[in-house]
Amino acid sequence: MSSGKKSLLLIIMILIADQALKIWVKTHMVVGQEIHLFGNWGLLHFIENNGMAFGMEMGGINGKIILSIFRVCAIAGITWFLLSLIRKKSNTGLILSVSAILAGAVGNLIDSAFYGMIFSESYNHIAVMFPPGGGYSSLLLGRVVDMLYFPVINTTWPDWSPFRPGESLIFFRPVFNIADSAITCGVFAIILFQRKMFREIK
Repeated sequence: MSSGKKSLLLIIMILIADQALKIWVKTHMVVGQEIHLFGNWGLLHFIENNGMAFGMEMGGINGKIILSIFRVCAIAGITWFLLSLIRKKSNTGLILSVSAILAGAVGNLIDSAFYGMIFSESYNHIAVMFPPGGGYSSLLLGRVVDMLYFPVINTTWPDWSPFRPGESLIFFRPVFNIADSAITCGVFAIILFQRKMFREIK
């Protein structure tokens, strides 16, 4: 199988998995609801955010629109870079890493761009897909669905600690989604194996 086909297959697989889980969560859970998968350290914890990966945000409607436009531009740039790598027959690992980053960016853009138009609110009741009265927002103003939560360490800082003594200590605190994971894995793979990946680029 060519690198281009592997890239396309990986992108499709990530997008299907990402959107399937997000749609399931939207149509089966309300914001704040939890489902324990692995005891208390592996949960589906449904939240929505207006911004970037792992719940980071930009303020207000203008910030939301700017972020969505930035996503579109970033996706265009990543797509151009990926296609150039495929044409040059670059390192397969690099191609797949960039493919994962692209798929993650597209996955979160879908939420941001369209979920506000196709879903009703998820607060206090389960969302309806394509509600008769329209969605909870408009184009580019949707919220990103996050649900993967792994608080493997859930304790308190010791009283003698110079950092936040006696306060809550949770690791890993952020709630994220499959798209976030794809971006993170792609970036880390490039960082870890950059010498091998970029050595072959002409």
